[in-house]
Amino acid sequence: MDSMPERPTDNQGGRPAIPAGMDFDPARFGKFMMSHGHTGFIGMQYQSHGDNWVELALPWREDLVGDPDTGVLASGPIISLLDNATSMSVWALRGGFRPQVTLDLRVDYVRAATSGKTIVAWAECYQLKKSMAFVRGIAHDGDIADPVAHAAGIFIQVEADGWARSREAEA
Repeated sequence: MDSMPERPTDNQGGRPAIPAGMDFDPARFGKFMMSHGHTGFIGMQYQSHGDNWVELALPWREDLVGDPDTGVLASGPIISLLDNATSMSVWALRGGFRPQVTLDLRVDYVRAATSGKTIVAWAECYQLKKSMAFVRGIAHDGDIADPVAHAAGIFIQVEADGWARSREAEA
């Protein structure tokens, strides 16, 4: 997955097609996705994974700070980190790609992140149903026993056929 699949000529709305039965390798996916789009822009990095969990990191950057007086990261990049880690944990447990949308992602902040420190998100998919996946995660800045935030969420699994609207439908 070092390069994107060819652009389809069918009804994918300009999105790359997801090959049927494609295995999900979080390390390869992370290498690609963490260098593109929003995840690449904010600097997310793949760290590690297991059968049902994924760990991602977000290095501290001044342009991601929410409070210049304290240097604490804004909440948005941390939420995005947890959303990506929990989403990837679903694919890790499933063993393959399947389009999904975030139905609910609750993030409870326990404390402010420490200025200058990388935020690490560890997330797991603890239950996978036919149409839903249940996830939870923790964001910390060096000690998982002293979390910055907890997350719990649900992803809806959708069928791959027709998951992207065509450009004609958007016009």
